[in-house]
Amino acid sequence: MILYRYILRAHVGPFFFSFFSLILIFLLQFLMKYIDQLIGKGLGFWVIAELIVLNLAWIVVLAVPMSVLVAVLMAFGGLSANNEVTVIKSSGMSLYKMMFPVFLVSLVITGLLIIFNNRVLPDANHRLKVLMIDIHRKKPTLTLHPGIFSTDISGYAILVRKTYEQTNEFEDATIYNYSDPMKQIIITAKRGKISFTPDYKKLIMDLENGEIHEQDVENKNLYRIAKYEKYRVVMEVEGFGFERSPDNAFQRGDRELSAEDMLRIVDSLKNIQKKIYESLNSIAATNFKKPFHGELIMSSSFYQSPVRDSIGDYEALVSAIQKLISLNAIMKNYLTQIEYYDRSIDAYMVEVHKKYAIPFACVVFVLVGAPLGMMARRGNFGVAASLSLFFFLFYWACLIG
Repeated sequence: MILYRYILRAHVGPFFFSFFSLILIFLLQFLMKYIDQLIGKGLGFWVIAELIVLNLAWIVVLAVPMSVLVAVLMAFGGLSANNEVTVIKSSGMSLYKMMFPVFLVSLVITGLLIIFNNRVLPDANHRLKVLMIDIHRKKPTLTLHPGIFSTDISGYAILVRKTYEQTNEFEDATIYNYSDPMKQIIITAKRGKISFTPDYKKLIMDLENGEIHEQDVENKNLYRIAKYEKYRVVMEVEGFGFERSPDNAFQRGDRELSAEDMLRIVDSLKNIQKKIYESLNSIAATNFKKPFHGELIMSSSFYQSPVRDSIGDYEALVSAIQKLISLNAIMKNYLTQIEYYDRSIDAYMVEVHKKYAIPFACVVFVLVGAPLGMMARRGNFGVAASLSLFFFLFYWACLIG
């Protein structure tokens, strides 16, 4: 037992070191991929924190097996480099006995990861999808660039000559208001300030020293000019505020369901396929002498023998062709449905197998990593990372495939 604890203790440090290193790498990869979709949207700290935490779910699933491999390589490589493996073997403990405690721990990790995959990961993936949809739906924070028309607000075109980013103030503004199709309104201002209401549903522009030009579209002779010292424009806006959708707002995909839920869906899809096959057999029994599989031979009821006159021959032939065309369309439709359900079943079954195959990689990596680490006879992180690179690439390629 003392040797078992010693071997396990040699794995703890490398495991957590590689685990957190891989989490950091995956997080950086995620941020680099989606940083352009997050910048400029004015998201709060807690929204970004929630986004990172929800991404940790799928990262943990991938990082744990990889960390097990690195830990085994480093631990057994270090034991071999210090000749501790030779000493342990001389005391009568074989390689299999040295691997036994690590193997048991890998089984425990596998079981915990399977529970995590079916209880935590589906909900985390679903909440992540809902959150990403809400973020994509949110428009970037409104910015006014000097000398460039801004059309981010529906029904308005805004042009300013100078802006002050620190105070949200601007100078020499021209606002074209075409929200009312019956009127053409142009508002000018020497100075102004822009702000949002707390719920980000309305944009407020406090203008100073300007004019309002208004013309009726139907009657061009009606033209009004009003000068003002202070004037407030309130615009209805959408999408500038971050609005959260309820968790049940979107249907769950295959990666947002547990294995049990997906198997129930697969059973229902197979029942639908069974009914389609029954319909095909019914059509085959009605119109052909044999069932749907095999050679198709028309029954006598499908094609009546032609009458003697040529008009009767022509009408019988046209009727038979029309029935064949209709039957061909129906069968193609059924076969397309069968193919669609086959693809759906395969997609669900791949995800079901991944729920168990990825955790089981912990056991496989122990069986592979222990002998490989002893052969390397070096226990530093560089050697472990180099040896595990091939397995990582193979492991990652299988996941992508």
